[in-house]
Amino acid sequence: MSFSGLVLFMAVATGASVANLYYNQPLLALMARSFHVGPASIGIVTMLTQIGYATGLLVFVPLADLWERKKLIMALFVLTAVWLELVSVAPGFKIFLFANFALGAVTVVPQVIVPVAADMAPDAQRGRVVGVVMSGLLVGVLAARMVSGITADWLGWQAVFRLAGILMGLFALMVFAFFPVSRPRAQSLSYGQLLYSLGPMIRDEPELVRASLTGGALFGAFSAFWTTLTFRLGSAPYHYPASVIGLFGLLGIAGASVAPVAGRLADKRDPRTAVSVAIALVCMAWLWMWPLSSHLWALIIGIFVLDLGVQAGQISNQSRVYALRPNARARLNTVYMVTYFVGGALGSGAGSVAWSQARWTGVTLSALTLLIVAVIVHASSLRHHPLP
Repeated sequence: MSFSGLVLFMAVATGASVANLYYNQPLLALMARSFHVGPASIGIVTMLTQIGYATGLLVFVPLADLWERKKLIMALFVLTAVWLELVSVAPGFKIFLFANFALGAVTVVPQVIVPVAADMAPDAQRGRVVGVVMSGLLVGVLAARMVSGITADWLGWQAVFRLAGILMGLFALMVFAFFPVSRPRAQSLSYGQLLYSLGPMIRDEPELVRASLTGGALFGAFSAFWTTLTFRLGSAPYHYPASVIGLFGLLGIAGASVAPVAGRLADKRDPRTAVSVAIALVCMAWLWMWPLSSHLWALIIGIFVLDLGVQAGQISNQSRVYALRPNARARLNTVYMVTYFVGGALGSGAGSVAWSQARWTGVTLSALTLLIVAVIVHASSLRHHPLP
């Protein structure tokens, strides 16, 4: 397979894998009825999936600096297939919650593939290659909502997870057939040493911490929106079914088109320039949608701007992080993405509770609180290292 073909396959594989984290969002109302729980309780499903993902990043992704990556990716696809099937047959709410946590923990293939893509790319093209792979990831995130909503309306929400499990099994076979052998750069370290090395890395790389906190806060604001959008669109004046709610994910796919652009900008200029623009866009989106969420046209504009800003910030932050230590990109990515998804889990949890207490105004205030954190941390980075 040519390098360009391999990059495309990586993009498709990351998108198909990461979609498993987001199938549940348009289905929250349906699942709440199945398990006889309220919005605050069912919102925990999204939060636990993201916490599981952060846990998997910490446990599994450092292995990409230790094990041969092709075998690791195949094993993770198989485990993901197993847990998807278990989610679909969970007999009770507590077991269902645990199964979603475990599913999140093993759905970390994207964060093994992205550092591999960064390793394989020439230095001058790294931002562009990462941008292409991340475009596939974002398309997976957003298309997941459409696919799950339509499938659930036709076949029930359990069928979404059953079919996704079959798809993950097929991807395990495709990785076996097409993915090249990719050996790590840190084979002299043990697994314990790899995990221990995260602490000194965090201590010695303050820009890693700042990029991670900024990314986590942006993703928290993003997750607060997409978790509670199901409840907003299911209430007055919309009253939309799951299939229509899922279609709103298509509006955000346009944001994926910015990934290669942001990557090229990161190759040519300080990536923090794009991060500044990203934070401004996400703040504008929330302030726009706060008073106008009952108007469909305004909500559509807000979704486009929100997804555009979050994707631009994600690509730029990751390019910034990967440049710190080329021989430890998987571990750098672990620190960044654990923080990123902890932020997402906080946004999902806070958004669900805020909706149950104060509806859309509460959700907006929880998102703006996270964005204030992003502004403060990013300003600190610019103060310590002014833009050229």
